[in-house]
Amino acid sequence: MTHHILKATPNTVHLGGFSHEIAPALIIESGDTVDVETYTGYYIYKQAPAEFLTPELVDICQNLPPERKIAGGPHLLTGPIYIQGAEPGDILEVKLAAIKPSLPVGFNAIRTGWGVLPHQFNEPALRFIHLDLENNVAEFPVNSGIKIPLKPFFGILGVATPETQRSSIPPGCYGGNIDNCELQAGSRIFLPVFVPGALFSIGDGHSAQGDGEVNVTAIETSMNGTIQLKIRKDLQVTAPIAETATDIITMGFGETLDAALEQALNNMIDFLVGFTKISPEDAYVLCSLAVNFRITQVVNTPQKGVHGMLSKNVFVNGINL
Repeated sequence: MTHHILKATPNTVHLGGFSHEIAPALIIESGDTVDVETYTGYYIYKQAPAEFLTPELVDICQNLPPERKIAGGPHLLTGPIYIQGAEPGDILEVKLAAIKPSLPVGFNAIRTGWGVLPHQFNEPALRFIHLDLENNVAEFPVNSGIKIPLKPFFGILGVATPETQRSSIPPGCYGGNIDNCELQAGSRIFLPVFVPGALFSIGDGHSAQGDGEVNVTAIETSMNGTIQLKIRKDLQVTAPIAETATDIITMGFGETLDAALEQALNNMIDFLVGFTKISPEDAYVLCSLAVNFRITQVVNTPQKGVHGMLSKNVFVNGINL
C-alpha cells in the first residue's frame, strides 16, 4: 500500500462535471491512500475576502486549461484518480479517513431561480462565513449568539461514466453531488464502477449543512482529506451505499421526492436481502419498523435525494460490507 499526496493545481482539478476523456490527476493501486486537497469558489473568487484566496486557488481560477472545463456545474473537483485494475461492474470503496477545512472561511450563496423558495427569495446573495476552527463552530448571523457545529464532509464523491460530459450538479448511481451530510470522517461509501480505472473525483467541501440544503448551498469550504480507495470485486450494488460508525445508508435520486424515496427504499430492501438473506417482504416490513428515511437535498436539479438510515445496532451478530 502506497500513500500519495494530491495537491489541487490547474492540472489536477476539473470544473463543472465528469468525463472519462480527461487525463487522470493520479494513478494508484487498489488500497492506496491519498491526502487530497480541494478548493471551492471558482465563480465567486473575485468577490471573496483575502483569507479565502490562497495563491493556489487564484492560480486555478486564472489558469485552468480549457480541456479541464467539462460542463456547466459550479464545482471544482480534484481528480480524476485512476485505480489500477478497476473494471466496469466492480465496486469502488472510498474510506473517508480524515476531513478538515483548510481555511477559516466559507461561503453561502442564494442563486436566482434555484432553491426551494425561488420566487420568495429571488435576489442573488453571497455571504462569507467565518469558521472558528479552534472551537469547531460557525456563528451565523454574526453576533447573533447562534453557533452552528461544524461537521465537515465532501458534497461530491463520484466516478466517471461512459458519457463524454456529465454535469457535476445532479447526483446519480455514479455518486456525484450527493450532498449527504452523514458522510463525515470515518465513513465509507461504495460506488459502482462504469469505466476502466473508475476515475474517481472529489470536492464540494461543506463545513455544515442541514438535510435538504434548501437555499442551494451549505457553508461551501475548501477542504482537505485523507481517503483510501479500494476495488471490491466481492460486492454487487447498483447505487451508492454508505456505512458510518452507527448506520448503513442507502440512497435514492429522482425528479421528485416520491421517486427518490422509492429508490432509497428499494435499495435498502436489496441490501437487506443480499446481506442478511431475509425475504424481500420481511425486508420491506423491517424498513417500516427500523429505517429512518431523510431528505438529503432538494436543490441539485433535476435530481432530489433521499437517504435511508438503518442502525447497525439491530444486527446482533454484526454486519460487514
